[in-house]
Amino acid sequence: MLHIPSSTFVNKKIPKQRFYDHLDVSSSLKRTFIDKVESIYWVNKIATTTTNLAKGKEVVEIEVFEVILTNPNVSNDFFKLIDKGIPYHIIFTLKLEDKVKYVISFKEKSLGNSPYKVGDYYSTDWCKDEDITLSLQGLNLDEVYENFVRQIAGSSLNKSQEDEDLKTSVEKDNKRQLLEKQITQLKNKIAKEKQFNKQVEMNKQLKELQQQLNGI
Repeated sequence: MLHIPSSTFVNKKIPKQRFYDHLDVSSSLKRTFIDKVESIYWVNKIATTTTNLAKGKEVVEIEVFEVILTNPNVSNDFFKLIDKGIPYHIIFTLKLEDKVKYVISFKEKSLGNSPYKVGDYYSTDWCKDEDITLSLQGLNLDEVYENFVRQIAGSSLNKSQEDEDLKTSVEKDNKRQLLEKQITQLKNKIAKEKQFNKQVEMNKQLKELQQQLNGI
């Protein structure tokens, strides 16, 4: 359940055609909107005008979009299309029957034409609404956004130091995922390798990768 002030409540239905009729959308992504999405609502606007929060250096507003689905298999391309089309940070609340799931991107200021660069996506598991709690934490919009991302991402964005910022946590998580992938691939190669000397060399590489992973 998302705990935020009632003063942020908007509850405005957004025609889903607005996204795939006026933006550059692939045929498969358009089918996602048509076949898997029942409706989209702009539920909340978290801003200085709707809360007592101070302005952030990066975050102007945080929107909460409720997406009612008929099928749970929605790719990140769906969220990215909406994120790129709206110049604010967005929390997606997905609903399917009696289950709910939260999705958010790491969105940072861009040096290009668009105001923000959309990065990695993080999500909770599907669960009962009462079994999950997301709360507004922080004194300004930057802090609130960071805490929402960390709550939704869970342990993957745990801080190793108290003053670690969100971008650093995301970069470390990306490095961790890459190392884990490399370790899995190398283990598979070692299992298939017949020559002992090559196994020894690859095990040395494996040990180095595992040390790097442990050091993150």
